[in-house]
Amino acid sequence: MKETILNHEHIKNSITKNDGKEDVKYRWSHGATDKHLGDGMLVYSMMYFFKPKMSVCLGSGGGFIPRIMWNCISDLTHEGFDTNDSRVILVDAVNGVNGHPDWTDEDSFYRTKFQSEWLHTTTEDAYYEYFIKRDMKIDMLWIDADHTYEGIKKDFDLYSQIMTEKGIIIIHDTDKNYVDNFVETEEHEDYDLSGPSEWLRRFTISSHYDDYEVLNLFNYGIEKDFPSSTGLTILRKK
Repeated sequence: MKETILNHEHIKNSITKNDGKEDVKYRWSHGATDKHLGDGMLVYSMMYFFKPKMSVCLGSGGGFIPRIMWNCISDLTHEGFDTNDSRVILVDAVNGVNGHPDWTDEDSFYRTKFQSEWLHTTTEDAYYEYFIKRDMKIDMLWIDADHTYEGIKKDFDLYSQIMTEKGIIIIHDTDKNYVDNFVETEEHEDYDLSGPSEWLRRFTISSHYDDYEVLNLFNYGIEKDFPSSTGLTILRKK
């Protein structure tokens, strides 16, 4: 049996599929397949390296990224690191805006398997009514909720104010090449990818751009017969 650093059966059973059965919704947008984590591996690696205490996901159609985050915390615990204060919070209003989550039932595979917290509200309400009222700071932030330009801008403008000094922000779906070549299929559904790439274009020429370290991770469009992420932009305040 070939030795590998990855447990492909676990990936297939719990991360990219629900209990090894149906595919996790929207996994294709991460370039993930049954045994391939796609850009989820990048998120896992950053979690593993930086060991954030407070990780927050704004939107996650199938719960793919919160699974990755919680799995990393579980792995770090197993390896002897102190993760007692580590939390994963998912903010999702489940209002049909850019995604239709399939994990909302209490007995869903996602909610019974992973111990991430769920704030059933909009990202704006969560910001003011939960994070601000509790004076909370975020170490790792995933932005993947309202995919309009206005929605992405609002989420970034709000939550960037409550990041820790070394906090990392990751914005999904920013690859304009993927947007331009996007072909809607039954699997892909109606998926608006234009807002994040437009936000990135405007941010790049804004006065705030020089305040951040910025790394764009693109596959440069849809690649034939190979998983292709819709793009990540990683930001950290200088």
